[in-house]
Amino acid sequence: MSDLITAILLGIVEGITEFLPVSSTGHLILATELLGYDAARWAVFNIAIQPGAVLAIVVLYWRTFLDVLTGLFRADARSIAFVRNLLIAFVPAVALGLAFGDEIDALLENAVVVAWALIVGGVAILVIERLAKTRDVGGVAAVTAGQSLRIGLVQCIAMIPGVSRSGATILGAMSFGIDRKTAAEFSFFLAIPTLTGATALQLFKHRDAITADSLGLIGIGFVVSFIVALIVVKAFMAIVTRYGFGPFAWYRIVAGSVALVWLMNR
Repeated sequence: MSDLITAILLGIVEGITEFLPVSSTGHLILATELLGYDAARWAVFNIAIQPGAVLAIVVLYWRTFLDVLTGLFRADARSIAFVRNLLIAFVPAVALGLAFGDEIDALLENAVVVAWALIVGGVAILVIERLAKTRDVGGVAAVTAGQSLRIGLVQCIAMIPGVSRSGATILGAMSFGIDRKTAAEFSFFLAIPTLTGATALQLFKHRDAITADSLGLIGIGFVVSFIVALIVVKAFMAIVTRYGFGPFAWYRIVAGSVALVWLMNR
């Protein structure tokens, strides 16, 4: 398989899975096993294209971010609460990422961990969807500081590949009584500092692996993930509003089971 096709395929996987509760990192790891390419060679690429998906959120919610930005200049209470909540939720990931970076990197090499995490996460989604008692809280700015901290702590579970950052934060928020729409948007917005910070840290750590030749492929993957994420996030909100998170839970269970059987018998 050519490098160009691999870059496009990985960009598609990143764009589809980054904001769905199915684990983008887990799918990229399984793609490594399925497509048979050199995972070590493409590890930095997978990290570098994440901002493409993040940019899709900025574009889709540009009006929200513009309102928050102008509100900060006016010292608007809701704008301040919006930024405060995201920063509070972001801190635990920073602390654990810096403390256990090497251990996390080791987990990224284990496709079996991904398969099991997909299955367990799917079951967890079904359970939380059934048991969680949520209410319309009125948007991200209306989430309390305590709820934001708990969401940030739950997000740290997603450092295990296959768990899903978006899945952990969305379902964590719902378990704390936050409605689906606000939980999903909180997850989207939290991705901006979380993924940007993680990408910057990893690119700095692996800066020697970035070459002039790789920048072109990274650019292609970035653009592909951006375009795909634009489409997927819109569709995701429509599905969640109508059907909830059940379809994604069953997908995780089936995909994880198939991957586990394949990994054990290859």
